[in-house]
Amino acid sequence: MMRRAVEGIVPVMLTPMDNGGAIDWEGLENLVDWYIEHRSDVLFAVCQSSEMQCLTLDERVALSKRVVELAGRKLPVISSGHISTELDDQIAELKAVADTGVDALVLVTNRLDPENKGTEAFRAHFDALIAALPSDMPLGLYECPAPYRRLLSDDEFKLCRDSGRFVVLKDVSCDLATVQRRVELAQGSPLAVINANAAIAFDAMRAGSKGFSGVFTNFHPDLYVDLYERRTEHGGEIEELKVFLAIAAMAEPMGYPKLAKLYHNRLGTFAEAGSRVIQYDVEKNHWAADVLLNHIQEGTEYWRERLHHSGNER
Repeated sequence: MMRRAVEGIVPVMLTPMDNGGAIDWEGLENLVDWYIEHRSDVLFAVCQSSEMQCLTLDERVALSKRVVELAGRKLPVISSGHISTELDDQIAELKAVADTGVDALVLVTNRLDPENKGTEAFRAHFDALIAALPSDMPLGLYECPAPYRRLLSDDEFKLCRDSGRFVVLKDVSCDLATVQRRVELAQGSPLAVINANAAIAFDAMRAGSKGFSGVFTNFHPDLYVDLYERRTEHGGEIEELKVFLAIAAMAEPMGYPKLAKLYHNRLGTFAEAGSRVIQYDVEKNHWAADVLLNHIQEGTEYWRERLHHSGNER
């Protein structure tokens, strides 16, 4: 069933909402267009940045289906929405998302071991899900930080690799040595390791990470495309870009994902910044957040112009 490779720059999609928390479907259409315009390679349609823990199953399914309709002819779409605790509920929700036409169905690692009991529990849950899900559906893994970050052990990674079912891991170890080790373990398999941490993004790309899937793909995915395309370069401009992207991403604790929605309000992608996860006033609770967004926007525009000229000269 896998039509296209899941690699490159993979934005973790926002769910546009009005100030009352209702999904803004017109805003979603504009947002998908924005991701495509800014050179994204794959869309991760339902994930933590989408506020999936606060969405009903019907909403998760509808979001996944709509993103496939809007973007599926242009680039691959992957989706999760894997939030339940009980196995039967997980099977039901994953089958429902699988039916939306996504290129890969993403399993959340902490849902494979909901009570954090260890590898034995992980394997039992893994075996049950693999047996229940459509055999032709490519799968992914996501070390989602909520409700807790459940990193894969090397043995668990090998279990997933050796099943032949998995095509992507969104790596949230935030540790370059772990990314490097996993890349080596994945050699010869279809499993692509994609780092999600901006601080190590460039070095992880150089070490074999098949792209990037961090939260600041909601601000400047195209700059990460340039970083990835030039990952073999040393020094000079690419090192400066690496630093800008790492520092900009440090704004994440300032009310993300609502912070990113405020950014898109500035861009005109959608009109309101409603969020079910962040319901407080970001600009009031995080001092000078609006000024920081100014700097991020100005820096992004500067780098786009600079890289455009640099590309013309190369």
